[in-house]
Amino acid sequence: MSINSLLKDIEKCRSEMVQLASSSSMSNQKVIEASTRLDKLLNVYYRLSSKRNYT
Repeated sequence: MSINSLLKDIEKCRSEMVQLASSSSMSNQKVIEASTRLDKLLNVYYRLSSKRNYT
């Protein structure tokens, strides 16, 4: 997975989460699922960017 595609996935997931939250509540199950996906994507990004900074 490239950093660019990962960043696109992060932005897409963030936008989806914001849209879901604006039409429901922050405790809505779909918002929580989107937030969890976003957290996982961000963790991958931070791991990859940390490796790049050490090489």
